[in-house]
Amino acid sequence: MAEGDNKSSNQLAAETASLEEQLQGWGEVILMTDKILRWERAWFPLALMSVVSFSFLMIYYLDPSVLSGVSCFVMFLCLADYLVPALAPRIFGSNKWTTEQQQRFHEICSNLVKSRRRIVGWWRRLFTLKEEKPKMYFMTMLCSLAVVAWVGQQVHNLFLTYLIVSFLLLFPGLNQHGIITKYIGMAKREINKLLKHKEKKNE
Repeated sequence: MAEGDNKSSNQLAAETASLEEQLQGWGEVILMTDKILRWERAWFPLALMSVVSFSFLMIYYLDPSVLSGVSCFVMFLCLADYLVPALAPRIFGSNKWTTEQQQRFHEICSNLVKSRRRIVGWWRRLFTLKEEKPKMYFMTMLCSLAVVAWVGQQVHNLFLTYLIVSFLLLFPGLNQHGIITKYIGMAKREINKLLKHKEKKNE
């Protein structure tokens, strides 16, 4: 068991080191983005939502076709991939990295590798469910997709995308400041109260 844990740890370390090397040119931008997403300053959430809202308002105003939208998005990614590694050191000064910044960059890369592993694990479990319990798999998939289709039919596509993107961008900050834990705890307490009240009525 210990040997398996060591092997997994070594693989994680190797994958993290590889990702760090690949993202080295983006290091300064990643650290700045991390600060914004974790709300290190009180005005970061407002600035973040302002940028997201403005971007979606522009998309709504321009109303590009799907092909145009995808092309512009990929073009933006290509430009960023070319310009960021070249301009970031001049803007941020990568030679001034502290030990704390290097450690945080390592943690971010490690978390990204762990997240990728979780996604792959969920994907594998889904196929395992398909092989072992095909009826449950198909029922689960059909019900889930039917709910998603119904929600998509009720809510405008762009607005739904805006809500999803906003939640994903706000999630790290909400988690960092304990807001999610707080409301989950409140929800659990309310559910427990309802269950206890129901048990008393049954008695």
